[in-house]
Amino acid sequence: MFLVSMPREEYHPNAYLTDFRNVKLGLRARTLILNFLEKSSADAKTVAKETGLPYNVVMHHLKLLESKGIAVRKSKRPSVWSLTGLGQKRLG
Repeated sequence: MFLVSMPREEYHPNAYLTDFRNVKLGLRARTLILNFLEKSSADAKTVAKETGLPYNVVMHHLKLLESKGIAVRKSKRPSVWSLTGLGQKRLG
């Protein structure tokens, strides 16, 4: 009998948050947001447009990432978000 393994989804290392339930939808959303913010800083509306996620979902996850020190607002309205460099680094 052969077991066929399903391919594992790869999530951004910083998508996993302590003290939160890390459900697949949240991990996927944070991975999309983090991958986008690694390339450039942007306001939440731009992040939502580029990732295909609803604006309210992007804001929710940006605030979670901000509470953990992974993301930071750089300016006032519209807030430009960027990564702080804290958190886990990618391997390889």
